[in-house]
Amino acid sequence: MPVLEREPSRDRNVLPKVPVPDLQQTLSAYLTCVKHLVPEAQFQKTKALVEKFSKPGGTGEMLQKKLLERRDKTENWVYDYWLEDMYLNNRLALPVNSSPVLVFPKQDFRDRDDSLRFAAHLISGVMEYKAMLDRRTLPPDYARGQQAGSELCMEQYYHLFTSYRRPGLKKDSLITQSSTGAEKTPEPGHVIVACNNQFFVLNLMEKSRRLNESDVLTQLVRISKMAEQAEEKRPPIGLFTSDGRTEWAKARDMLLKDPVNRESLELMERCVCVLCLDEPTGLQPTDSNRALLMLHGGGHDKNGANRWYDKSMQFVVGADGVCGVVCEHSPFEGIVLVQCTEYLLKYRTRSPSKLMKRSSVSDLPAPQRLSWNCSSQILSMLSSSANNLQRLVRNLDMEVFTFRGYGKEFIKKQKMSPDAYIQVALQLVFYRDAPGGQSPPTRAPPPAVSVTAASTTSARPLPRRCTSPKP
Repeated sequence: MPVLEREPSRDRNVLPKVPVPDLQQTLSAYLTCVKHLVPEAQFQKTKALVEKFSKPGGTGEMLQKKLLERRDKTENWVYDYWLEDMYLNNRLALPVNSSPVLVFPKQDFRDRDDSLRFAAHLISGVMEYKAMLDRRTLPPDYARGQQAGSELCMEQYYHLFTSYRRPGLKKDSLITQSSTGAEKTPEPGHVIVACNNQFFVLNLMEKSRRLNESDVLTQLVRISKMAEQAEEKRPPIGLFTSDGRTEWAKARDMLLKDPVNRESLELMERCVCVLCLDEPTGLQPTDSNRALLMLHGGGHDKNGANRWYDKSMQFVVGADGVCGVVCEHSPFEGIVLVQCTEYLLKYRTRSPSKLMKRSSVSDLPAPQRLSWNCSSQILSMLSSSANNLQRLVRNLDMEVFTFRGYGKEFIKKQKMSPDAYIQVALQLVFYRDAPGGQSPPTRAPPPAVSVTAASTTSARPLPRRCTSPKP
């Protein structure tokens, strides 16, 4: 059902909290799984430890009590554990390893101005969607399948344009700005535009008025011309965000010693989103190449430096028609990204751009170019980040195939979830190819129905031996 046809969202506080599983049920399920994984003697030792753990007044009851207290004091007792373990403690680079992407249909731009018109219209859609989020008027999502009709928690949607993942030496931080709410007039904020590996501030309000689509186009054209000025070019600092998190954190600490860099980093953290105006890569725009370019930009010699991976939403508009969106995964699950992207794609058809050319005269101030003062040590670190990105690009092999035998409707007619069907298919392929017929470690997040701040449910398959209990 299209977003605009749904009813306005109700207060999320009506949704119940995530429950704490019963201690005895948890321990019983644990023993049932372990029994088929270990020899009998080892199982008996494990069983004895579990019984000791679960004794009245013992460690189990004490820890269960603390979890219950945590449940009462927080919206979602498991959220912070999940966020830190799954994302913030992870030291791997964000591109390829963590950040999901969506590839738009291939666009046939006649020239660079045509791609900038597309980008201006896209930003207009982002502004409209953000306004609904700020005013809390975005219609709610509802579950499908067995629990169809149950309202889902909408909290993650409010993190789409307000979140930023700040690197740390041992653990990252998820920075979330507060959104305004229905009783206030939301500020539109600013977009960071990446062009030719440079970064520019596109304010969405100038001289006390909101920019319209024509204004945005005028500013994008200005940015495109400013990015061509070789004498003003700055180092491609965006490469740092593609590196391992600890490496980026060290470089960031070095950058922060200079006040100019601190101001630039602050503007990056507070932006609504990043708009990446990519250069043509010369690659054939096959499905596989477009997906690869969206995942990592093609490396530092293509558009890999024209990114800022810490920001939750990056919209990519390539002059060669390669377009899509890259997201930082920690603030929200994939379905939130999908719903937002579907809205923006429908916005293009529902509200087609009427821009034929940009305004020749404008009283808007010129966009601000972000400046960076870099020591020789910072430049050396930047060179290392460029090399690490190239290694990441070389190590990724991917081929996109289109299966035309049947689609999701056939799977639904078999009374199966298309997502679950694909998960099982992947498991089967791995089982057939892996030595000894082992199933791989896999995580798949089922939708959390009718619970507050729901982003933490997870389904994991049992190893093959668990599915064949001894008689």
